[in-house]
Amino acid sequence: MFRLLFIFFLTFPLIEIYLLIRVGSAVGAGWTVFLCIVTAMVGALLLRQQGFSTVSRVQASMARGQVPALEMLEGALLLVCGMFLLTPGFFTDTLGFLGLIPPVRRAFLLWVARRALQRGGVEVTLYRQGQGPEDSDHRQRPRIIDGQAKREDE
Repeated sequence: MFRLLFIFFLTFPLIEIYLLIRVGSAVGAGWTVFLCIVTAMVGALLLRQQGFSTVSRVQASMARGQVPALEMLEGALLLVCGMFLLTPGFFTDTLGFLGLIPPVRRAFLLWVARRALQRGGVEVTLYRQGQGPEDSDHRQRPRIIDGQAKREDE
């Protein structure tokens, strides 16, 4: 995990600097700054719309009595995309805009979930309906099952 973060914090700024220099030399410094500001503003507007859409899907799933797991993951990914869009640069803006496309976002989340299941990195905690780990009454505390799932058939 540390290596991944190290590579992330080393390569992303280098890519951003390279792209800013290339775009700046092609269209000028003023237009480059203007494009960075415009992409951040457009990204913020699109992020807001996608965020409201995700919240409404979470509420609809909960109203049907379903767990909105995928929608919650989409919300977390939208938060990351928002950070990318507000970071000045064209590479992070491209990643942020890709995350705002619902089919791309869902495909990415399903890919991550499959990889997590294959590596055995998924933990499951079950509670009785309406109760959770924050219950303070130990006499009526729900039966809690902690465990890890590992798929071995692949």
